[in-house]
Amino acid sequence: MRHLIILSVILLMGLTVSAQQKCMTVQSIKSLDAQWEANNLDPDPEFFKNILAEDFIWVHNHASMIDTKDAVVKRAEIQVSKGTSDTRSRTQSNVEVMITGNTAIVTGFTVVDRDPSPTRYHFMRTYVGIGGKCLLVGNHTMAIPEED
Repeated sequence: MRHLIILSVILLMGLTVSAQQKCMTVQSIKSLDAQWEANNLDPDPEFFKNILAEDFIWVHNHASMIDTKDAVVKRAEIQVSKGTSDTRSRTQSNVEVMITGNTAIVTGFTVVDRDPSPTRYHFMRTYVGIGGKCLLVGNHTMAIPEED
């Protein structure tokens, strides 16, 4: 009986590691991050509930605003209920992924087109494999000043 329990634990650990390895590839993280951008343009609260870690934090430009998972989900629910958004598009570029163990760091640029004019942001997001899923635990965005 004891051997059966030990074997079961080892098997479950192997399945969890295997699931985390599947979500921790450069392509899967880039795809997940592109979904993050798409859902910030056309929000789906369920997406945010499923992708954000419980202790998620988003530090916006110069710490002008700091969001939690609850704040992001609530904002998405409000946008869905209103059926409107002040953002016309979000376009990523120069996306790079670095993976170490069960952690992926994603950096790049996003141009957010909203009134009065588009703003270019540099971002750094941290995804962690937790319980067989890749969850977003942190996001930092910084507006890049326009060059004269």
